[in-house]
Amino acid sequence: MEGETVETAEEQLAKQHRKEKKDMQAKIQSMKNAVPKNDKKKRKQLTEEIAKLEADLSQKHEEEFRQLKSTADSKLDEVLNGVETMKMEDGEQEDVKQPRVTKAQKRRDKKAAQEKERESRIAEAEVQNLQGVRHQEGLMLAEKLTQQQLQIKEISSDGHCMYRAVEDQLAQRSKPGLIMSVKELRSRTAEHMRGHADDFLPFLTNPNTGDMYTTDEFEKYCSDVEHTASWGGQLELRALTQVLRLPIEVIQANSATIKIGEEFASEPITLVYMRHAYGLGEHYNSVERLKDPVNAEDS
Repeated sequence: MEGETVETAEEQLAKQHRKEKKDMQAKIQSMKNAVPKNDKKKRKQLTEEIAKLEADLSQKHEEEFRQLKSTADSKLDEVLNGVETMKMEDGEQEDVKQPRVTKAQKRRDKKAAQEKERESRIAEAEVQNLQGVRHQEGLMLAEKLTQQQLQIKEISSDGHCMYRAVEDQLAQRSKPGLIMSVKELRSRTAEHMRGHADDFLPFLTNPNTGDMYTTDEFEKYCSDVEHTASWGGQLELRALTQVLRLPIEVIQANSATIKIGEEFASEPITLVYMRHAYGLGEHYNSVERLKDPVNAEDS
């Protein structure tokens, strides 16, 4: 009957969503396996693609459940009571009772209905959990930044986020000689790393052999830093502190603030590191002065 079709569709959708999530994880793993572990450029760029895939799937699942629930609610009570009304050709309606079912069948039906509801709650909870992790991270960061009268300034997520955040911090200072574009920041970072290989090579190893990078591997790494959208991390930040002669601090939600270049006495460049900003993707933002300070709420 039609009611059974609606019930089955809802149960199958919950199971389908779980399967799609498993398939997505398998696809993500396959994507990671397809990229050599020592290819820093491609592995960092892969982060953006994975984040978008996961976000799109979560949004799709949430919308599908919302649509199905709106159409199923009106039929669910009739299905569970075992009664359905059917329209006759002349427009009249009559009650149609289900055939008598055994107690064992009723128990099986009840168990199936409970399982369907459990699957639905699990799938919805998984969607909400992803949003919840991001939300909690944002709250913790906002609390830390407010103590310094700061707030997050959003930076685009395109593989250049760390350099764009540094670029923004320098622009806020408005000091001659400190304004640098992303391209220049990348070039200067790579140049410094090449000129001080002994400071960086010990931290770069071939994931397949565990050996320190060869000269050619290190040059390729520096070339990626300079010419591609390879994602920047602590090694690049360390190089930037030397290039800019400025300390850099990185504020995180669940960890202590990372401070690099403390040998320089100037006011530090402040970045925000977000682990859950884009699903599986890691991201850097800049900061700016708090526009609505807490102490101004009562004024």
